[in-house]
Amino acid sequence: MKKTLLLISIIPILSFSQKKAVLKYFISKDTLVGVKDQDGKIIVPALFKIYSDLEDGELVKEETIYFDGFKKGEAKEKNAWGYVYDRKGNFLYRPFFYDNGADYFSEGLRRIVKDGKVGFADRNGKTYIEATHDFVSPFNYGYAAFCDGCDWEKTNDEHKSIVGGTWGVMNVKGEIVQPVSGSENAVEIEGKLYPYPFKYNEKEKSILTFFEKQNKILSDICYVNHYNKLSEDQRKLFFEIVERPKDNFPYYQINTYDYRKMEAGLSNFKFLVSEDGKNVYALEFESEKNPFEKWLNNEIKEAERFQREHPDNPNKFVK
Repeated sequence: MKKTLLLISIIPILSFSQKKAVLKYFISKDTLVGVKDQDGKIIVPALFKIYSDLEDGELVKEETIYFDGFKKGEAKEKNAWGYVYDRKGNFLYRPFFYDNGADYFSEGLRRIVKDGKVGFADRNGKTYIEATHDFVSPFNYGYAAFCDGCDWEKTNDEHKSIVGGTWGVMNVKGEIVQPVSGSENAVEIEGKLYPYPFKYNEKEKSILTFFEKQNKILSDICYVNHYNKLSEDQRKLFFEIVERPKDNFPYYQINTYDYRKMEAGLSNFKFLVSEDGKNVYALEFESEKNPFEKWLNNEIKEAERFQREHPDNPNKFVK
């Protein structure tokens, strides 16, 4: 493989946002948690019983304040977990309960709960899609499935599944999208086809071209440890811009999808490109930025190591 030339400036890794007021969590004598500013002024009173590991004086690092638990003495709200406030102490929303905690951000949006209904908020805490449905899936490849009149049912293994109701599909504007008989790059959801959901200007197309040029090597890295033999078509990756620059987030976020247009198993193949398009990073652990060239070199070494240790691997990494 010829050495890839990357037009990337190696600069110190910066925070996602501009300089913010210093806020700190504090723990009261009765082990409830609140937030103060650097001068000791209480921004959010100590009202919350927290279930995550949190130390007294720990910094609030995100664009919003998150309390991972419940208010003391409150009645539980269906599907809700925790509380989110803005950095001035104003209540914003309650996250959807998922995987023993607050829902994750997916394609820049997180599920929220209001009066038992589910909607979405962005990373700045702004309600992006109003909470109007009984259940909504996370966004994947520009779409989310929703249902009305459905409910949770406990299965034999103590997990829960959604049953009943009327189902549909929404786009990132919250609009209901109808299936089509077929279209270029159609997306399959539950056996039905939906139109390709992304639109790009010339600058954004140029950003995606950078990743398309890396498709072969990224595919080899991604599938070197996959246990089933995949065809060239099945190994092809798809790159889409799922978030654009906004206040406190001066980046384009690019997610990677497999041939099924699913993100599953590709969580470490997320990337950020600076607003001016000059700096490219791999996004690790959802918030840490690693310069793309450094990340790629490390991934190549890991792929080569795996292949040496597993010479019978069905999907070869070829340099």
